[in-house]
Parts: sequence; structure tokens; C-alpha cells
Amino acid sequence: MASRHRIAQQLLRARPRIHQSAKHSARSFATGTSHSTSAARSKLLSVAVVAAVSGASISAYNMAVSDPIHMEARSLADLDERRKREQGVDDQSPMRLRMEKFIREQQEHIVAELEMIDGKRFQRDEWQRPHGGGGLSCVLQEGNVFEKAGVNISVVYGTLNPQAIKAMKANHKTMKEDEALDFYALGLSMVLHPRNPMAPTVHLNYRYFETMKPDGTSQAWWFGGGADLTPSYLFDEDAVHFHKTLKEACDKHDKTYYPRFKKWCDEYFSNKHRGETRGIGGIFFDDLDAAEADAENTFAFIQDCLKNFLPSYVPIINRRKDMPFTEKEKEWQQVRRGRYVEFNLVHDRGTAFGLNVPGSRVESILMSLPLTAQWRYMYEPDPKSREQRLLDVLRDPKEWV
Repeated sequence: MASRHRIAQQLLRARPRIHQSAKHSARSFATGTSHSTSAARSKLLSVAVVAAVSGASISAYNMAVSDPIHMEARSLADLDERRKREQGVDDQSPMRLRMEKFIREQQEHIVAELEMIDGKRFQRDEWQRPHGGGGLSCVLQEGNVFEKAGVNISVVYGTLNPQAIKAMKANHKTMKEDEALDFYALGLSMVLHPRNPMAPTVHLNYRYFETMKPDGTSQAWWFGGGADLTPSYLFDEDAVHFHKTLKEACDKHDKTYYPRFKKWCDEYFSNKHRGETRGIGGIFFDDLDAAEADAENTFAFIQDCLKNFLPSYVPIINRRKDMPFTEKEKEWQQVRRGRYVEFNLVHDRGTAFGLNVPGSRVESILMSLPLTAQWRYMYEPDPKSREQRLLDVLRDPKEWV
């Protein structure tokens, strides 16, 4: 634990140079987690990269050693932009461009579907990074169905120095030790908070990281992501449907994926200080690289997972968005949202990193939080009530499929 704490302190003193628009920024809503102390350093550096993807400025940090991450890969960003403009993106294009094209298409598709459900339009903020990359933030606030919703994409180009390369190599043996490596990081993140307490909150994140050779070809790569459901009132049919849809996407590629990633999700999205999970889970994974499967098969897995989001959630929100509810049930939703906030502010590593960075765009970092929440002193649900049943499941996660 002392070693992990020391690494975290070194990271928080680091001073990566990130240049970003002061007006627009976006925030990834979730980051990876580690299963072993030996992976701690690599994971902490991954948090720094994810924070970069999510728009957190970390330019104010200083340390005696050289910077582990520099965001100055302008020439490669220009090369990719020219390639997209002149040649388009197809199956022969670099994986980073194929993944970017795919999640941009999915973002547009998901936002359009959510607008049809809600009846109001998302605000769209497109932004560019001066030294390569950018993104599109789509936000809906005070809608008819969704009290708050965000669907964001962010892209970052940068350079890793020997320190970062050595640390990341612990989890990625294909990385070569070098004086510097250009990197590319891409993420799509989404959180939906419905108005109706019978309708569950849902979270999704899929991301890609790649280091490149000087000619722009891939040197090492990995994917991460997942999706999870957070109801205030538990409907077993909704939980079964959500998990079954995710399992179907996993089983098409590897039948060990769903049980592995479901367990990982339950472990990561946990309010340990309360002894309960944030919600009823889903799947969560990180660092899927060549040691797991080849890039084409892993990309196909990511595509199936993301494409399965709407089929996994739309039937649920359509069933629950217009259900009647009482003031007491709305109050319970507010209490459960408080627990959601607790996880994001206390346990989520990406949120903690961003908020400890001077100059960060706080609005982007906290966009995953609901508009309203409550903390009631010593609040306990009635025995054998629907509220108590939810707590029982959160304290002892179930196998839904």
C-alpha cells in the first residue's frame, strides 16, 4: 500500500503538458482498475492518459524528474487528418482511425435515438486541441425523459517519455523501450440520468490507446470499456434483459468474457465505504491487447458491445419512463443518486485525478453527476420493502443470466 501511495503522489506531482481549448472540453466518465499491486504504476499512468482524453488540464504540476507524458504530437495528428481527408477511412486504415470513425458514428446514432425518446435535442459542442485531437460533447439537461444526459467523444495525441514507457510495459509486453513514443488515446463516454425513479441510470465507456512508430504505424495497442446499470427500483426483468444482451455480445467472441468482465464490474463500481455496489453491474474491462486477442477480433468485440447498448437499454427506458411514482419513491431515487455521487467522487480514479489538477475544467469532469441528489441522516428503508430488496442485491451482487 505504501508503494501504491508513493506512486500516486509522484503522479499527482507530475506536470504533463496539455494544451486545450479554454471554452470546450469533455470528460470520460470511467477509467480502468487494477487487479494487482504490480500493475499499479501502469494503471496510474493510464489514469493520466485517460484524464488527458477526458479534457482535464494538468499543466500546473511540477516534479524534479522529466515529464512522463507530453501532448505535442502535432505532426502525427496532421498526418492522420490529411489521411482522413484525402483517403477516407476503410478496413485498411490504421486501427485508431477506424475506431474513431466507428465511435463517432455510434455517438451520432445513440444521440439521435435518445432525442427521439426524450423529445428534446442535445446541445453539441465540438472542440479542437491546438496540438492534435479534439472531440464532440453532446449534453441534454432538464429534458422530458432525461434529467441529465451526456454522450461525449475525446481524442488526444501526445508523446510518452522513457519513464511512462517503462511503467506501461509492465502490462503491455509488446511495447518497446525507447526514448520517446507517440501515443493516441480515444474514448466515448455516456451517462443517462432519467427523471422517473422507476427508470434506471445507465453508464457506458469504450476507449482505445495506441503507441506509434515514427512512421505512424502501430507499435502497441489496447482497448477498454464496459456498460453498467444503476436502478433505484429493481425490476428483475430489466436486470436480466440488460445482462443477457451484454452476455450475447461477449459470447460471440469468448465465452469467458462475460463472467470475467461481470465480476470485474461488480468489484470496480463498489462503494466500499458502504459495503454495496453502485448498481446492478454489467461488464467492465481494461488493457485488452495482443496477449488477449488480435486487434481485429478485439475491435469486433468492442463494436458488438457498443452496438448492443441501444438494444440493452431502450426497451427498459421505454417501459419505465412514464410509470407513475410517489413523492416517497422520488425521495428514494434522490438518496440512491447520492450514492452514485459518492462513488464518482470518492472511488472513481479518473474523477479524483481530474479534480486534483489545477486548471481542470470542473464542469466537464462532473458532467456525469445528476442534477439533483440527497443525503439523509441515518436513512434506512422499511424492512421487506422494494427499497430494502435493492439494497440486499447491492450488498450481495446476483448472477442475472
